[in-house]
Amino acid sequence: MTLSKLFTFFLILFVFQSNAQRYEESILNYLSDHYASEGLTPQDVEEVKILSSHYSQSMDVQLVYAAQAINGVPVFNAIGSFAVREGRVLHFAHSYQTNLHSRVGSLQPGLSPVEAINFAAQQLEIDSPLGLEVTEAKGTTEFIYTTGNISHDPIPVRLVLQPNYNPQVEDDTIRLAWDVAIHTDESWWSVRVDASTGQIIEKHNWTLTCEFGHNHADDNLNYKQPKLQNLGLERVGSPTLNNFNAATATENDPTTSPNSYKAYPLGVESPNHGNRTLLIDPADEDASPFGWHDTDGIPGAEHTITRGNNVWAKEDRSGTNGAGYAPDGGEDLIFDFPLAFDAPPEIYEDAAITNLFVWNNLVHDVWHYYGFDEAAGNFQATNYSGEGVEDDFVFADAQDGGGINNANFATPPDGFNPRMQMFLWNTAGEPDSVLSFNSPTALEGSMNVALPSGFGPPISTEPITQDLVLVVDEFQNQIDPYLACEEIANPQDLENKIAVIRRGSCTFVSKIEKAQEEGAVAVIIVNNEGGPPINMGGDSDNIEIPSMMVSLADGNLIIDALEDEFTVNATIVNEGPFFLDGDYDNGIIAHEYGHGWSTRLTGGASEAGCLFNEEQMGEGWSDWIGLMMTMTEDDFAEQGRGYGTFAVNQSITGQGIRPARYSTDTSVNPATYESTNNQNVIFVPHGIGFVWATMIWDLTWALIDEYGYDDNLYTGQGGNNIAMQLINDGLKLQNCNPGFVDGRDAILAADQLNFDGENECLIWEVFAERGLGFSANQGSSLNRADQTEAFDLPPNCTFSNQNFDDNDFKIWPNPVDNFVSIDAGSIMSGEANFDLYDVNGRKVMSEVINLDYSTRVEIDLPTGVYLLQISNGTNSHTDKLIIK
Repeated sequence: MTLSKLFTFFLILFVFQSNAQRYEESILNYLSDHYASEGLTPQDVEEVKILSSHYSQSMDVQLVYAAQAINGVPVFNAIGSFAVREGRVLHFAHSYQTNLHSRVGSLQPGLSPVEAINFAAQQLEIDSPLGLEVTEAKGTTEFIYTTGNISHDPIPVRLVLQPNYNPQVEDDTIRLAWDVAIHTDESWWSVRVDASTGQIIEKHNWTLTCEFGHNHADDNLNYKQPKLQNLGLERVGSPTLNNFNAATATENDPTTSPNSYKAYPLGVESPNHGNRTLLIDPADEDASPFGWHDTDGIPGAEHTITRGNNVWAKEDRSGTNGAGYAPDGGEDLIFDFPLAFDAPPEIYEDAAITNLFVWNNLVHDVWHYYGFDEAAGNFQATNYSGEGVEDDFVFADAQDGGGINNANFATPPDGFNPRMQMFLWNTAGEPDSVLSFNSPTALEGSMNVALPSGFGPPISTEPITQDLVLVVDEFQNQIDPYLACEEIANPQDLENKIAVIRRGSCTFVSKIEKAQEEGAVAVIIVNNEGGPPINMGGDSDNIEIPSMMVSLADGNLIIDALEDEFTVNATIVNEGPFFLDGDYDNGIIAHEYGHGWSTRLTGGASEAGCLFNEEQMGEGWSDWIGLMMTMTEDDFAEQGRGYGTFAVNQSITGQGIRPARYSTDTSVNPATYESTNNQNVIFVPHGIGFVWATMIWDLTWALIDEYGYDDNLYTGQGGNNIAMQLINDGLKLQNCNPGFVDGRDAILAADQLNFDGENECLIWEVFAERGLGFSANQGSSLNRADQTEAFDLPPNCTFSNQNFDDNDFKIWPNPVDNFVSIDAGSIMSGEANFDLYDVNGRKVMSEVINLDYSTRVEIDLPTGVYLLQISNGTNSHTDKLIIK
């Protein structure tokens, strides 16, 4: 969030708080009536602080997220999710703390916000902040500070009450803390600093690094084999190489069509699964009404590069999160670039960045229709509706130099820019060294490691063979004369030669530019520290020659030989195997975007810390959204869908990066709720997510079996569309720090609010088949190893009207206000049990009634839909009862 937008942010916040007051009364009234059934005390719910709110068109409710609070200070992650319609709470889920007041100590901070930032920086082992200044303040408990030269974004600080969420630590106290967020190069830290001692009590990293369960090819797939067998997960065989046709992939019919993008379309997971297509005018007219390159809400593109309202896609091979290169489509916005896979991926960066740009926009546009919109906290530079907080489009970094065999997504609260980082994968095999020596004999062969820089041209498949020359500084008053930080003393020696320069004293870019100006054809930088070479970062559009770094040990051998006046001749060439580019694995792109989606929707868009507990299912939602975006009408329920097969160099039938392929066939994927307890096989968070994704993938197919498949992902009416709506709305309805039971119950509630519970028993049957049945117990959602699975159904999905024609059985009125009348006629008589169950199958009311005559039963329950069962041991009658 830029400083210029902060005023707008707080203006929106002020308007929100004004509107929120009208919901607070409804919420407090509801809590005062229902605290006991939720295991709370009256004091626990006497004060709440509304954090965010938005209207859900699909459910026709106002979703309000309210934290427990004392004297205006919220309890961190103790959030209630309320669905309100016409002043009535229709649904409530929460992570509220019990006996709150008795567990809280002092409410007066002993440290200032600046002191808290300093303590946080010290314990995170980053530089001390400089020049911290308040840019915005909300009372005496919430502030936004400048970056302090330690953060890429302004630093928000707020006072919170921090419970202990660590299941391994027994501590029931709730401590006053400063909540601080600092965005470094590799992490976006959200930490709670004790407001008295300065100790970090808890820290989260908003940058979710998807190491994919330690199951990609770099980690030796066979190593996992015994553990998979223990779980009963069957491997599909050894990984096979990518089977895409490189010639087909490089076909490019030049186009003159404006607003066109050559990319892999919806339904094509990767180059293994299909070919690129020229997408013409793909921006959705509702989700992106001014196109993908607009930022001001006025017709006409503000950018002709891969940047717009929803995402700015660019390369970041230096790993510095800077404003890297982005392809330019010209005034007609034509992004049609060649692609081949028999060369270094840097050569085809235009195609990679275009595909990354397209897929970020596709995910944005599709999920707009299911309620991940501006009001709910999606990612946009400009919110055309004026709802939500804007200026938070996605930074999408292609070929990121921060790592390999990985990807990540950082999701801050609404109004701050998230960042997606897509890496290269070396699963085709370790590339040969790009540097080898032809003479002298002592140096012949390859260097141990020669690491190409993150800027300038890539190492070509066309070899460069030349002699090496030391670059000598004109003024040798430095410790080292080979730094290229002064005027060069031997410029005539560099023409058509490979320059050798030591690291230190000035930037990598300036060193290489100096050598290039004197005619060098390549540059070797010698590290000045022990250990391996580093990835050289920098930013320059002027560098046209390749460069790389070698270690101090290898570099000293080169320098010694040159100083001894040996002729040193070397060849620089990239002969592969070439890295695979994650920017073409659309399942992984959608997976990463999915982290932003699930984070913004759980607990409300103003919070970003609700999915860090051990049993949370964030990785599962992300896998599932990738499966949905790459699904085709030719898919079927039992087939195995391996995830990330392209990135790990497998065929489309490979297992991918998860413990098993996704399939409704339990012989292919036998995971159940009990699997989450197996800490030797199912890891946190990726393994936990795998089990959850298995369940909701099964649910998707059950709904497709019921309603069919619709290939219109935007506004279709198929079972897949219904699944997308239910899962999206389930995220909105669930509590902060959810577990599997919480997630299941939220989906059931979403079905109730969307479809009047039409799919209730279908949903129950799917979850029960995977062990998340009616009697399943998640224990604490903070603990991943205390689950109890069950395969039973709730009573309302097993009851039936027995032994009689129930047309004569009368229940009125329905909908119910305060009472219901029952006339069983001649069907039942005498005493009978009157039982009411909520949509989650919990019995909420039970009493004995007499059916010898018309009976009236008073009901005092929240608005909603319930299942009524009346039984006398011989017969039973069930009916849906609606309470107004």
